[in-house]
Amino acid sequence: MLPPWHPHFDVWAVVVVLGVGYWYANARLRRILAPGAPGPRRRQWWQWYLGLALIWLVSDWPLGDVGESQLFTVHMVEHMTLSLVAPPLLLMATPRWLAEAVLKGVARWVRPVAHPVAAFSLFNGVFILIHWPDLVAVMVTNSLAHLLVHGVLFLSALLMWMPVLSPTPTIPKLRRPMQMLYLFAQSLLPTIPASFLTFSSAPLYPVYGDAARAWGLTAVADQTIAGVVMKLGGGFIIWATIAVIWFRWTSEERQWEDLESSVTAT
Repeated sequence: MLPPWHPHFDVWAVVVVLGVGYWYANARLRRILAPGAPGPRRRQWWQWYLGLALIWLVSDWPLGDVGESQLFTVHMVEHMTLSLVAPPLLLMATPRWLAEAVLKGVARWVRPVAHPVAAFSLFNGVFILIHWPDLVAVMVTNSLAHLLVHGVLFLSALLMWMPVLSPTPTIPKLRRPMQMLYLFAQSLLPTIPASFLTFSSAPLYPVYGDAARAWGLTAVADQTIAGVVMKLGGGFIIWATIAVIWFRWTSEERQWEDLESSVTAT
């Protein structure tokens, strides 16, 4: 049932470079590039390496192989992780000094595409495109295309999350209410491809053929479950984020009101 084990050296290379690079940047380069700037908190270290671990988990054997050759549902889990889980973890883990060092010299090109309208449009365009049957066929039959397409998905997802989780004022975040509205809109568009997957009575991805039968599923059942993962799984992540923003916003408003009351009383 499981494909034979083999290493995905491209995935390993990306994870190792990002993992070692984060440590080296914060342990060595920070003293040179931003002396006195605070390094990552303990929580940020955990967030960075958890994000990398999840990228490796869904992209390497066995999940990556099953997603490429047997189950579109597993491929969808990989897409959800690369767009809605790993990018926000890595953004939250990035200290301000590091974000500004990375953006130095390129911020003027990044800022327009990280604008909420542009980032929203770019990410959703990429997300819909990568579920087009012909492109899926190319991805699962060509390892280089698979890596490149998932790289584009990941980068577009980083831009999509910037208006909410940008670690630097160089790419400004939206105000709390607008963050919630932005994410609410973000939760709506994926329902279009999810509906096609969930309610289609014919296989949309012939490249998978009857491989799902090894797992006790038909091709239609496999893509139906993938549509549910896209809609409910993605929706849960986005709505959970909206809830966190809501509670933080109300807490900030309450603290501000308490401060105003104390100033008025004195």
